[in-house]
Amino acid sequence: MKIERKIIDVTTEYFRIPLLEALGDAKHGIHTHFELPIVKITVEDGSVGVGYTYTGGVGGPAICSMIEHDLKPFLLGKDASCVEKLWEDMNWKIHYVGRGGISSFAISAIDIALWDLRAKKAGEPLWKLVGGANNSTKCYAGAIDLNFSLEKLLSNIQNYLDQGFRAVKIKLGQETLAEDLERVTAVRELIGPEIDFMVDANMKWSLENSIKAAKLLRQYDVLWLEEPTIPDDYHGYKRISQEGGLAIAAGENLHTIYEFQNMITRGNIDFPQPDASNIGGITGWLKVANLAFAHNLPVCTHGMQELHVSLMSAMTHASYLEVHSFPIDQYTTRPLVIENGRAVAPDIPGTGVEFRWDLLEPHKANY
Repeated sequence: MKIERKIIDVTTEYFRIPLLEALGDAKHGIHTHFELPIVKITVEDGSVGVGYTYTGGVGGPAICSMIEHDLKPFLLGKDASCVEKLWEDMNWKIHYVGRGGISSFAISAIDIALWDLRAKKAGEPLWKLVGGANNSTKCYAGAIDLNFSLEKLLSNIQNYLDQGFRAVKIKLGQETLAEDLERVTAVRELIGPEIDFMVDANMKWSLENSIKAAKLLRQYDVLWLEEPTIPDDYHGYKRISQEGGLAIAAGENLHTIYEFQNMITRGNIDFPQPDASNIGGITGWLKVANLAFAHNLPVCTHGMQELHVSLMSAMTHASYLEVHSFPIDQYTTRPLVIENGRAVAPDIPGTGVEFRWDLLEPHKANY
């Protein structure tokens, strides 16, 4: 078989980027920085595709090492045009130590680079190449704000409204549910009835507390309750949805399509949230988006707004893009554009994510 676009080099760089302020949620604790492993894939004609993943501060060097030691030797000499085949082959190459976790992050970075190459070769922006439904998508601002005082929380929400957002999300998981409800009450009063409002417990609660919280949250016209408990408890998610009477969202901690399949069929979620950084890149994200479509569910995202804006814009069944507190887009040539409350996809060939290497360089680290 003729190799049209032979991979001749794979390079990995690791960046550890401080946040402007400490951000906290219920299970991950306080974030002081995020990690950004970036992969560059070069093919024989000199074309370069750039892919990446991110973490909340843990595991970045392990991701980079897996790419460098296990996946790079496998990819050299392969045809970069065969993206889906390479995706499946990479999964099988490292499945014994993978099947999610670090391996999904590593494959994600590579897969995104391969899609960047594919879209550049096609001369198309990603949103048009993978669906073309629209060049923009609904979006919401989702801060990591559990450690904010009530006053600071409300100020932050007002800032989002001033930026033109028409939907917002806050973190739950205070020491008592009464404290959470106080914050929910204050935010709903601030934003009024017309703004969509989501809440995220980051796996904080037990099953019974999740059901109790869902019942109490219904009065605030909450669009969804996100990750009320651990993502492994499919039966529990079904009970929370049925007994709590509130729409449920989840997905950032599901790292294979099979986990999404189980959550949708054995559990119950109304808003699947695949993240291309940990579901196997764009290939993995599209598989989950198609799974959601088959179950008549909308698709959403978690983080990585500078890339996901193109994927969400492409989908006919898109719900909400999350605009996350990890500001990866601020280190690119095109920070996320918001117009009339919608996020606008970049219109250049490729994924549209072009890094500002001058801004990243001070944060480069060894792995």
